[in-house]
Amino acid sequence: MATELDAEQLDLARWIRPGDRVAWGQCAAEPLVLTRALMAQRHRVGGRFGVFVGAGWHDTLDPSCADVVDLSAYCGTGTIRALAEANVLDVLPCHYSDFERALGRGGPNTVDVLLLQLAPAGPDGRYSLSVAHEYLVPLVDSARLVIAEVNAAAPWTHGERSLGEDDIDVLVRTERPLLELPRAAPSPTNIAIARHVASCIEDGATLQLGIGSLPEAVLAQLHDRRDLGIHSGAVGDAVADLTERGVVTNARKTLDAGASVAGVMMGSRRIHDFAHRNAALQFRATSYTHAASTLAAIDRLVAINSAIEVDLTGQVNAEVASGRYLGAVGGALDFIRGARLSRGGLSIVALPSRAGPHSRIVAQLSGPISTPRSDAALIATEHGIADLRGASLSQRVQRMLSIAHPDDRDALARAAATAWRTRA
Repeated sequence: MATELDAEQLDLARWIRPGDRVAWGQCAAEPLVLTRALMAQRHRVGGRFGVFVGAGWHDTLDPSCADVVDLSAYCGTGTIRALAEANVLDVLPCHYSDFERALGRGGPNTVDVLLLQLAPAGPDGRYSLSVAHEYLVPLVDSARLVIAEVNAAAPWTHGERSLGEDDIDVLVRTERPLLELPRAAPSPTNIAIARHVASCIEDGATLQLGIGSLPEAVLAQLHDRRDLGIHSGAVGDAVADLTERGVVTNARKTLDAGASVAGVMMGSRRIHDFAHRNAALQFRATSYTHAASTLAAIDRLVAINSAIEVDLTGQVNAEVASGRYLGAVGGALDFIRGARLSRGGLSIVALPSRAGPHSRIVAQLSGPISTPRSDAALIATEHGIADLRGASLSQRVQRMLSIAHPDDRDALARAAATAWRTRA
């Protein structure tokens, strides 16, 4: 049975031990009352302890916390970027589909204490994981201790796992607005990219969407489609828009028909309100959403992901820019390979051709290979789409040059001749 406390009574040093690893949900799923208390009380623990996080939307963690906290994350996204730039962040370069193995009991980064934001209990007395299920689901059972902030403002969502009183060790009740990602108008470049990507999406397709403004821009181009489905690691506001317009119906899905499936919400109050007690949006663990067997069972799966840079042969760097860790391994390769296993599936990596004056189509990557060229399918920029499926190196170079910024093509062609010893 959970011990219920007021927020003012919360002394996390009673439960967290030196050497423990603590984790919590990302973005709007961060239990702010708990995480802020933990950082304020971190010196009371009596020794160093670890924290594992995902993308951050709040400045709970800053480099000063590294005085007694070992900070780790799977990404360098949002407010977590400041930790990477201060060189106090240890990155877990792990596919989303491997999170349960990496973070669960006995894994190399075992989570001992799980901090959760939950929605209030429903009529059955069970609490919902609200805006994020994904890698949190298995940790509910594997962590030594579960401490929950039950936020009266958090949406109650349908998912594969709910929590009873026996699953929670310490409970604090709050009522505060959730963190939000404000909606921004897409740039002309993103609109142009989105139109190219949208041209590849047919009626009845099931979509996976990476994070950021570009996937939202793609969805905004699909108002004339019919019976689209959603199976994605993350969903944002545009999914709510298309569902209410009758574009997303999930009627033709070959798995989980009738419902959009996701692991986490990354948006504003728009998607939070849409998801509240809405059975048309179902949440699952990462071990389901990103599993190869799951994705192979979904016909016409279209995986849409972004990148920091792509080289002329189709190798993708989604992690490092100018020596700074900004992105993640994440779930992109899980879905890229899943789309290839899907009957009628398609993978698209989309990015602007330039970042300022610098080309994002490059002769050689400046960071790690997040997706190998053997997995490359379609690459899209505002200048068109390069289809790399079954293409040789020289064919890839020509096709990638055609979607680079026109001012960069000659220099890239010269560099390609040297870098890849192939015709340009």
